[in-house]
Amino acid sequence: MLYEVMAIFLGGGLGAVLRYLITQYSNKSFGISNYGTFAVNILGCLLIGFVIGITINKITLPNELKLFIMVGFLGGLTTFSTFNSETFYLLKSGNILHGLGYVMISCVLGLLSTCAGYYLGKI
Repeated sequence: MLYEVMAIFLGGGLGAVLRYLITQYSNKSFGISNYGTFAVNILGCLLIGFVIGITINKITLPNELKLFIMVGFLGGLTTFSTFNSETFYLLKSGNILHGLGYVMISCVLGLLSTCAGYYLGKI
């Protein structure tokens, strides 16, 4: 358990630092941080899909390395990748309505929660 927690901790720190650097680069280059967020979200989805693909079809990674990459690094880089991998597994297992519902509810409630938090913060 200790090695798994340490792997997640180290990966999360590296992923978060990379997200920060990409966002800073985006701000400096384009003047807009959304490009950086978009880039890390898409990169995270590509990488988590790649890890899922190679671990299902080709190789077995040690549990600590898988946690380092998928939960730690990609979780620190973006939680969007985790959200998409969960949706992927729902759709892949034939739970189409559950998967689509998960996407819709997560996006709508996420945006509504952000708005609610904003308005609560203004009070």
